[in-house]
Amino acid sequence: MKRSALIVTIVPPLGTVLFLCVYPSAAWSVARIAGLLLLISGMALVTVARVQLGNAFSISPQATQLVTHGIYSRIRNPVYVFSTIPLAGFALYLDRPFFLWLLLVLIPVQVLRARAEARILEERFGERYRQYKDSTWF
Repeated sequence: MKRSALIVTIVPPLGTVLFLCVYPSAAWSVARIAGLLLLISGMALVTVARVQLGNAFSISPQATQLVTHGIYSRIRNPVYVFSTIPLAGFALYLDRPFFLWLLLVLIPVQVLRARAEARILEERFGERYRQYKDSTWF
């Protein structure tokens, strides 16, 4: 795996573990428990998606290969989809539900990124990408 892909795959889960150790919850509430569950499950899903993406990962949209296995066989952009889950978890775990409003900014940004990526992939892979797109969600 390329160094850049390895860094963005390993650093977020390690950072999450460090965060949870440094900021343990003093008082548990339903929101904090839900936040912790969202944080852990979302981070796990993002990590699995990044591992499955492998060397196809890039910071800016590129079309080096078309990944269609694992989670990518069902969802075209699992990193974009799943990245909202741990962010919601952080907001709830920190007992700052106001930060959930950030998702109103993040979600449209992720949609725009996915569309830009789709254009590049369609240019590079043509009909193969269009068939893949028709068989998957977002």
